Amino acid sequence: MNLAKNKKLQILLLALFILIIGFGCNFPNENPNASRDNNEIQTDSTKLFQELLTTAQANILQAAIQTETPFLFSVEAQIQQTTPQPTETIDPNRTPPTLPGTFQTDLLNPRDYPHTYIADTCEFLKNRWTPGKAEPGTVVMTIMYHSIVKGDDSAVTLDNQISSERQKQIALDLYNQGFSAIDMSQFVNFMKYNDYIPSRSALLITDDRHFESYFTDHFLPLYQDYGWKVVNGWISSDSTTEDLWKENERVEAAGYVDHQAHGVVHNENMSDGSTDEYIYSELQGSIDRIQEHFGKIPQAIIWPGGTFGNRPIQIAKELGYKVGFTVNPRGPVMYNWIPLDDENDPARPSYLADGSSDPLFVIPRYWDTDVSTHIDTVRQIGKAAKEQIFANREIELEYYDIVCKSITGEIPGL
Repeated sequence: MNLAKNKKLQILLLALFILIIGFGCNFPNENPNASRDNNEIQTDSTKLFQELLTTAQANILQAAIQTETPFLFSVEAQIQQTTPQPTETIDPNRTPPTLPGTFQTDLLNPRDYPHTYIADTCEFLKNRWTPGKAEPGTVVMTIMYHSIVKGDDSAVTLDNQISSERQKQIALDLYNQGFSAIDMSQFVNFMKYNDYIPSRSALLITDDRHFESYFTDHFLPLYQDYGWKVVNGWISSDSTTEDLWKENERVEAAGYVDHQAHGVVHNENMSDGSTDEYIYSELQGSIDRIQEHFGKIPQAIIWPGGTFGNRPIQIAKELGYKVGFTVNPRGPVMYNWIPLDDENDPARPSYLADGSSDPLFVIPRYWDTDVSTHIDTVRQIGKAAKEQIFANREIELEYYDIVCKSITGEIPGL
Protein backbone atom coordinates (compact mmCIF):
# COMPACT_ATOMS: atom_id res chain seq x y z
CA MET A 1 0.00 0.00 0.00
CA ASN A 2 2.77 2.45 0.91
CA LEU A 3 4.61 1.57 -2.32
CA ALA A 4 1.54 2.50 -4.35
CA LYS A 5 1.17 5.79 -2.50
CA ASN A 6 4.83 6.60 -3.00
CA LYS A 7 4.50 5.85 -6.73
CA LYS A 8 1.51 8.17 -6.94
CA LEU A 9 3.45 10.81 -5.11
CA GLN A 10 6.36 10.57 -7.53
CA ILE A 11 3.98 10.99 -10.50
CA LEU A 12 2.40 14.06 -8.92
CA LEU A 13 5.82 15.62 -8.33
CA LEU A 14 6.83 14.96 -11.95
CA ALA A 15 3.60 16.52 -13.18
CA LEU A 16 4.18 19.58 -11.04
CA PHE A 17 7.71 19.92 -12.45
CA ILE A 18 6.41 19.73 -16.04
CA LEU A 19 3.78 22.36 -15.26
CA ILE A 20 6.37 24.69 -13.84
CA ILE A 21 8.57 24.29 -16.93
CA GLY A 22 5.63 24.68 -19.30
CA PHE A 23 3.79 27.57 -17.71
CA GLY A 24 5.83 29.10 -14.96
CA CYS A 25 8.51 30.80 -17.05
CA ASN A 26 7.74 34.33 -18.23
CA PHE A 27 9.52 34.48 -21.57
CA PRO A 28 9.80 37.94 -23.17
CA ASN A 29 7.37 38.56 -25.95
CA GLU A 30 9.41 38.66 -29.14
CA ASN A 31 6.75 40.65 -30.99
CA PRO A 32 6.03 43.97 -29.27
CA ASN A 33 2.97 44.43 -31.51
CA ALA A 34 1.39 41.13 -30.57
CA SER A 35 -2.40 41.22 -30.42
CA ARG A 36 -4.56 41.37 -27.30
CA ASP A 37 -5.68 37.81 -28.09
CA ASN A 38 -2.17 36.57 -27.34
CA ASN A 39 -2.20 38.39 -24.01
CA GLU A 40 -5.53 36.81 -23.18
CA ILE A 41 -4.12 33.40 -24.04
CA GLN A 42 -1.19 34.08 -21.71
CA THR A 43 -3.62 35.16 -18.97
CA ASP A 44 -5.71 32.03 -19.44
CA SER A 45 -2.56 29.91 -19.37
CA THR A 46 -1.44 31.56 -16.18
CA LYS A 47 -4.82 30.96 -14.55
CA LEU A 48 -4.73 27.35 -15.71
CA PHE A 49 -1.21 26.95 -14.29
CA GLN A 50 -2.30 28.42 -10.95
CA GLU A 51 -5.30 26.09 -10.76
CA LEU A 52 -3.18 23.05 -11.64
CA LEU A 53 -0.49 24.13 -9.18
CA THR A 54 -3.04 24.49 -6.38
CA THR A 55 -4.48 21.05 -7.17
CA ALA A 56 -1.04 19.47 -7.31
CA GLN A 57 -0.05 21.03 -4.00
CA ALA A 58 -3.23 19.74 -2.37
CA ASN A 59 -2.62 16.23 -3.73
CA ILE A 60 0.99 16.27 -2.61
CA LEU A 61 -0.06 17.44 0.86
CA GLN A 62 -2.59 14.64 1.15
CA ALA A 63 -0.07 12.07 -0.08
CA ALA A 64 2.56 13.31 2.30
CA ILE A 65 0.19 13.05 5.23
CA GLN A 66 -0.83 9.51 4.24
CA THR A 67 2.73 8.34 3.76
CA GLU A 68 4.09 10.31 6.71
CA THR A 69 6.70 11.84 4.36
CA PRO A 70 8.09 15.28 5.36
CA PHE A 71 7.70 17.71 2.45
CA LEU A 72 8.34 21.39 2.08
CA PHE A 73 5.26 23.03 0.60
CA SER A 74 6.44 26.58 0.15
CA VAL A 75 9.50 28.77 -0.11
CA GLU A 76 8.70 30.10 3.36
CA ALA A 77 8.66 26.60 4.81
CA GLN A 78 11.96 25.76 3.15
CA ILE A 79 13.61 28.86 4.62
CA GLN A 80 12.33 27.94 8.07
CA GLN A 81 13.79 24.47 7.68
CA THR A 82 17.25 25.50 6.48
CA THR A 83 17.97 28.95 7.95
CA PRO A 84 18.96 29.12 11.65
CA GLN A 85 16.78 31.66 13.40
CA PRO A 86 18.24 33.89 16.12
CA THR A 87 17.06 32.84 19.55
CA GLU A 88 16.77 36.43 20.66
CA THR A 89 16.83 39.89 19.22
CA ILE A 90 17.94 43.06 20.91
CA ASP A 91 14.96 44.73 22.55
CA PRO A 92 14.96 48.38 21.41
CA ASN A 93 13.18 49.29 24.62
CA ARG A 94 16.01 47.97 26.81
CA THR A 95 19.10 50.11 27.31
CA PRO A 96 22.32 48.16 28.02
CA PRO A 97 23.92 49.13 31.32
CA THR A 98 27.36 50.70 31.38
CA LEU A 99 29.94 48.01 32.00
CA PRO A 100 32.31 48.49 34.94
CA GLY A 101 35.92 49.36 34.23
CA THR A 102 38.83 46.93 34.34
CA PHE A 103 39.85 45.90 37.84
CA GLN A 104 42.55 48.16 39.30
CA THR A 105 44.78 47.62 42.31
CA ASP A 106 47.12 49.76 44.39
CA LEU A 107 49.09 46.67 45.42
CA LEU A 108 51.34 47.03 42.37
CA ASN A 109 53.55 49.85 41.15
CA PRO A 110 51.14 52.50 39.79
CA ARG A 111 53.00 52.51 36.47
CA ASP A 112 52.18 48.83 35.97
CA TYR A 113 48.52 49.15 35.06
CA PRO A 114 46.43 46.30 33.61
CA HIS A 115 46.30 45.85 29.84
CA THR A 116 43.55 43.80 28.19
CA TYR A 117 43.86 41.81 24.97
CA ILE A 118 40.39 40.47 24.10
CA ALA A 119 38.61 42.90 21.79
CA ASP A 120 35.23 41.14 21.70
CA THR A 121 33.29 42.08 24.84
CA CYS A 122 30.67 39.37 24.28
CA GLU A 123 33.34 36.68 23.97
CA PHE A 124 35.01 37.95 27.13
CA LEU A 125 31.79 38.00 29.19
CA LYS A 126 30.71 34.58 27.97
CA ASN A 127 34.06 33.06 28.94
CA ARG A 128 34.00 34.85 32.29
CA TRP A 129 30.54 33.64 33.37
CA THR A 130 30.20 30.19 31.79
CA PRO A 131 30.04 27.65 34.63
CA GLY A 132 33.06 25.36 34.71
CA LYS A 133 35.44 28.04 33.48
CA ALA A 134 38.08 29.58 35.76
CA GLU A 135 36.58 31.39 38.71
CA PRO A 136 36.62 35.21 38.50
CA GLY A 137 39.70 36.47 40.29
CA THR A 138 41.78 33.45 39.31
CA VAL A 139 45.37 34.66 39.40
CA VAL A 140 48.62 33.25 38.00
CA MET A 141 52.03 34.04 39.50
CA THR A 142 54.81 33.30 36.99
CA ILE A 143 58.15 32.60 38.69
CA MET A 144 61.54 32.57 36.99
CA TYR A 145 64.29 30.24 38.22
CA HIS A 146 67.64 30.92 36.65
CA SER A 147 70.03 28.77 38.67
CA ILE A 148 69.58 26.61 41.77
CA VAL A 149 72.62 25.38 43.68
CA LYS A 150 72.63 22.63 46.28
CA GLY A 151 72.85 23.55 49.93
CA ASP A 152 71.84 26.61 51.94
CA ASP A 153 72.28 30.29 51.11
CA SER A 154 75.99 30.12 51.86
CA ALA A 155 76.43 28.10 48.67
CA VAL A 156 75.15 30.97 46.49
CA THR A 157 77.89 32.80 44.61
CA LEU A 158 75.97 34.79 41.94
CA ASP A 159 73.18 37.38 42.12
CA ASN A 160 70.87 35.32 39.91
CA GLN A 161 71.24 32.10 41.93
CA ILE A 162 69.26 30.68 44.82
CA SER A 163 70.02 27.72 47.05
CA SER A 164 68.05 24.47 46.99
CA GLU A 165 67.02 25.30 50.57
CA ARG A 166 65.50 28.59 49.38
CA GLN A 167 63.81 26.84 46.47
CA LYS A 168 62.11 24.40 48.83
CA GLN A 169 60.94 27.32 50.98
CA ILE A 170 59.42 29.03 47.92
CA ALA A 171 57.44 25.89 47.16
CA LEU A 172 56.29 25.62 50.78
CA ASP A 173 55.26 29.29 50.85
CA LEU A 174 53.22 28.81 47.68
CA TYR A 175 51.59 25.67 49.02
CA ASN A 176 50.72 27.27 52.37
CA GLN A 177 49.06 30.17 50.57
CA GLY A 178 46.91 27.77 48.54
CA PHE A 179 48.78 27.89 45.21
CA SER A 180 49.15 25.03 42.73
CA ALA A 181 51.57 24.85 39.79
CA ILE A 182 50.26 24.44 36.23
CA ASP A 183 51.89 23.64 32.88
CA MET A 184 52.08 25.78 29.74
CA SER A 185 49.04 24.28 27.99
CA GLN A 186 46.88 25.03 31.01
CA PHE A 187 48.27 28.55 31.17
CA VAL A 188 47.65 29.26 27.47
CA ASN A 189 44.09 27.93 27.56
CA PHE A 190 43.36 29.97 30.66
CA MET A 191 44.72 33.19 29.21
CA LYS A 192 42.96 32.76 25.86
CA TYR A 193 39.66 31.09 26.85
CA ASN A 194 39.48 31.33 30.65
CA ASP A 195 39.62 27.53 30.86
CA TYR A 196 39.64 26.18 34.38
CA ILE A 197 42.80 26.26 36.49
CA PRO A 198 43.10 26.49 40.30
CA SER A 199 42.09 29.97 41.50
CA ARG A 200 45.63 30.50 42.82
CA SER A 201 48.06 29.15 40.26
CA ALA A 202 51.80 29.37 39.77
CA LEU A 203 53.76 28.86 36.56
CA LEU A 204 57.29 27.74 37.45
CA ILE A 205 59.83 28.43 34.68
CA THR A 206 63.48 27.47 34.88
CA ASP A 207 65.62 28.91 32.08
CA ASP A 208 68.43 27.35 30.03
CA ARG A 209 69.72 23.82 29.52
CA HIS A 210 70.03 21.56 32.56
CA PHE A 211 71.04 17.98 33.21
CA GLU A 212 68.52 15.42 34.36
CA SER A 213 69.90 15.62 37.91
CA TYR A 214 68.93 19.30 38.12
CA PHE A 215 65.29 18.39 37.64
CA THR A 216 65.34 15.28 39.82
CA ASP A 217 67.02 17.19 42.67
CA HIS A 218 64.91 20.34 42.63
CA PHE A 219 61.59 19.72 40.86
CA LEU A 220 60.77 16.01 40.92
CA PRO A 221 59.98 16.22 44.69
CA LEU A 222 57.39 18.92 43.92
CA TYR A 223 55.80 16.68 41.32
CA GLN A 224 55.77 13.73 43.72
CA ASP A 225 54.44 15.71 46.69
CA TYR A 226 52.02 18.14 45.02
CA GLY A 227 51.65 17.06 41.39
CA TRP A 228 53.39 20.26 40.26
CA LYS A 229 55.12 20.51 36.90
CA VAL A 230 57.94 22.81 35.87
CA VAL A 231 58.44 24.57 32.52
CA ASN A 232 61.96 24.53 31.09
CA GLY A 233 62.94 27.40 28.79
CA TRP A 234 65.12 25.18 26.61
CA ILE A 235 68.00 26.49 24.51
CA SER A 236 68.10 24.42 21.31
CA SER A 237 71.82 25.00 20.90
CA ASP A 238 74.00 23.37 18.27
CA SER A 239 76.43 22.50 21.05
CA THR A 240 73.92 20.32 22.91
CA THR A 241 75.39 16.84 23.34
CA GLU A 242 73.48 13.71 22.52
CA ASP A 243 73.54 12.69 26.20
CA LEU A 244 72.01 16.00 27.27
CA TRP A 245 69.28 15.65 24.66
CA LYS A 246 68.48 12.14 25.88
CA GLU A 247 68.41 13.19 29.54
CA ASN A 248 65.93 15.94 28.77
CA GLU A 249 63.88 13.62 26.60
CA ARG A 250 63.55 11.35 29.65
CA VAL A 251 62.32 14.04 32.02
CA GLU A 252 59.86 15.30 29.40
CA ALA A 253 58.54 11.76 28.96
CA ALA A 254 58.28 11.39 32.74
CA GLY A 255 55.60 14.07 32.63
CA TYR A 256 56.86 16.68 35.07
CA VAL A 257 59.10 18.84 32.82
CA ASP A 258 57.45 20.87 30.06
CA HIS A 259 60.08 22.09 27.57
CA GLN A 260 59.32 25.37 25.80
CA ALA A 261 61.37 27.61 23.48
CA HIS A 262 64.23 29.77 24.71
CA GLY A 263 66.00 30.38 21.41
CA VAL A 264 68.92 28.64 19.74
CA VAL A 265 71.95 30.89 20.05
CA HIS A 266 70.67 32.50 23.26
CA ASN A 267 73.57 34.88 23.92
CA GLU A 268 72.42 37.09 21.02
CA ASN A 269 68.97 38.35 21.96
CA MET A 270 66.11 39.08 19.58
CA SER A 271 64.96 42.69 19.17
CA ASP A 272 63.66 45.07 16.55
CA GLY A 273 67.28 45.59 15.54
CA SER A 274 67.71 41.90 14.64
CA THR A 275 67.50 40.74 11.05
CA ASP A 276 64.46 38.76 9.96
CA GLU A 277 66.80 35.90 9.10
CA TYR A 278 68.12 35.75 12.65
CA ILE A 279 64.68 36.03 14.27
CA TYR A 280 63.32 33.22 12.10
CA SER A 281 66.35 31.04 12.82
CA GLU A 282 65.85 31.50 16.57
CA LEU A 283 62.11 30.90 16.62
CA GLN A 284 61.75 28.29 13.87
CA GLY A 285 64.94 26.58 15.00
CA SER A 286 63.43 26.13 18.48
CA ILE A 287 60.24 24.71 16.98
CA ASP A 288 62.08 22.23 14.77
CA ARG A 289 64.34 20.86 17.50
CA ILE A 290 61.73 20.71 20.24
CA GLN A 291 59.44 18.86 17.87
CA GLU A 292 62.23 16.47 16.91
CA HIS A 293 63.37 15.65 20.44
CA PHE A 294 60.26 16.15 22.58
CA GLY A 295 57.53 15.28 20.10
CA LYS A 296 55.59 18.54 20.41
CA ILE A 297 55.45 22.09 19.12
CA PRO A 298 56.29 24.76 21.71
CA GLN A 299 53.52 27.20 22.59
CA ALA A 300 55.69 29.72 24.45
CA ILE A 301 58.80 31.72 23.74
CA ILE A 302 60.70 32.62 26.89
CA TRP A 303 62.57 35.57 25.40
CA PRO A 304 66.35 35.05 25.73
CA GLY A 305 67.72 37.71 28.05
CA GLY A 306 64.16 39.01 28.46
CA THR A 307 64.66 41.13 25.33
CA PHE A 308 61.85 41.36 22.80
CA GLY A 309 60.53 43.63 20.06
CA ASN A 310 57.43 44.11 17.93
CA ARG A 311 58.99 42.36 14.92
CA PRO A 312 60.08 39.31 16.93
CA ILE A 313 56.58 39.17 18.42
CA GLN A 314 54.91 39.34 15.01
CA ILE A 315 57.15 36.60 13.64
CA ALA A 316 56.52 34.46 16.74
CA LYS A 317 52.77 34.80 16.20
CA GLU A 318 53.19 33.99 12.51
CA LEU A 319 55.02 30.78 13.44
CA GLY A 320 52.29 29.70 15.85
CA TYR A 321 53.57 30.73 19.27
CA LYS A 322 50.76 31.61 21.70
CA VAL A 323 52.53 33.50 24.50
CA GLY A 324 55.89 35.06 25.39
CA PHE A 325 57.60 35.89 28.68
CA THR A 326 59.89 38.75 29.70
CA VAL A 327 61.95 39.16 32.88
CA ASN A 328 59.99 42.24 34.03
CA PRO A 329 58.61 41.35 37.49
CA ARG A 330 55.57 43.63 37.28
CA GLY A 331 53.00 41.37 38.91
CA PRO A 332 50.66 38.44 38.42
CA VAL A 333 48.23 37.98 35.53
CA MET A 334 44.55 37.15 35.23
CA TYR A 335 42.24 36.39 32.33
CA ASN A 336 42.35 39.44 30.00
CA TRP A 337 44.44 41.30 32.61
CA ILE A 338 48.23 41.81 32.35
CA PRO A 339 50.08 44.63 34.18
CA LEU A 340 52.47 46.48 31.86
CA ASP A 341 54.15 49.88 31.51
CA ASP A 342 53.83 51.91 28.32
CA GLU A 343 57.10 53.79 28.79
CA ASN A 344 60.57 53.24 30.20
CA ASP A 345 60.73 53.88 33.92
CA PRO A 346 63.85 55.81 35.06
CA ALA A 347 63.46 54.25 38.50
CA ARG A 348 63.64 50.76 36.96
CA PRO A 349 66.07 51.05 34.05
CA SER A 350 66.36 47.29 33.54
CA TYR A 351 62.65 46.99 32.74
CA LEU A 352 61.84 47.27 29.03
CA ALA A 353 58.69 49.24 28.18
CA ASP A 354 56.14 46.61 27.19
CA GLY A 355 52.72 48.30 27.19
CA SER A 356 52.61 48.93 23.43
CA SER A 357 53.24 45.26 22.60
CA ASP A 358 50.76 42.40 22.40
CA PRO A 359 50.17 41.71 26.13
CA LEU A 360 50.19 37.93 25.63
CA PHE A 361 53.80 38.11 24.39
CA VAL A 362 55.24 40.25 27.18
CA ILE A 363 53.99 38.38 30.23
CA PRO A 364 55.89 39.41 33.39
CA ARG A 365 57.75 37.01 35.68
CA TYR A 366 58.76 37.28 39.33
CA TRP A 367 62.40 36.57 40.13
CA ASP A 368 63.04 33.60 42.40
CA THR A 369 65.39 35.71 44.56
CA ASP A 370 62.53 37.67 46.16
CA VAL A 371 59.35 35.90 45.06
CA SER A 372 58.34 34.83 48.57
CA THR A 373 57.85 38.48 49.58
CA HIS A 374 55.20 38.86 46.84
CA ILE A 375 53.12 35.69 47.30
CA ASP A 376 50.67 37.20 49.77
CA THR A 377 50.31 40.32 47.62
CA VAL A 378 49.31 38.13 44.67
CA ARG A 379 46.78 36.33 46.86
CA GLN A 380 45.28 39.67 47.92
CA ILE A 381 45.05 40.86 44.31
CA GLY A 382 43.13 37.75 43.32
CA LYS A 383 40.81 38.09 46.31
CA ALA A 384 40.06 41.77 45.63
CA ALA A 385 39.47 41.09 41.93
CA LYS A 386 37.04 38.29 42.75
CA GLU A 387 35.04 40.51 45.09
CA GLN A 388 34.79 43.34 42.57
CA ILE A 389 33.91 41.08 39.65
CA PHE A 390 31.14 39.30 41.56
CA ALA A 391 29.81 42.65 42.79
CA ASN A 392 29.26 43.57 39.12
CA ARG A 393 27.97 40.19 38.02
CA GLU A 394 24.34 41.19 37.46
CA ILE A 395 25.36 44.27 35.47
CA GLU A 396 27.57 42.20 33.18
CA LEU A 397 24.92 39.51 32.73
CA GLU A 398 22.24 42.11 31.94
CA TYR A 399 24.54 43.64 29.33
CA TYR A 400 25.18 40.21 27.87
CA ASP A 401 21.44 39.45 27.75
CA ILE A 402 20.65 42.67 25.88
CA VAL A 403 23.66 43.01 23.59
CA CYS A 404 25.28 39.62 23.19
CA LYS A 405 22.80 36.79 23.50
CA SER A 406 21.36 37.18 20.01
CA ILE A 407 24.91 37.09 18.60
CA THR A 408 26.88 34.62 20.72
CA GLY A 409 24.00 32.63 22.23
CA GLU A 410 22.98 31.77 25.73
CA ILE A 411 25.61 31.32 28.40
CA PRO A 412 25.35 27.56 28.97
CA GLY A 413 24.46 26.55 32.49
CA LEU A 414 22.96 29.89 33.53
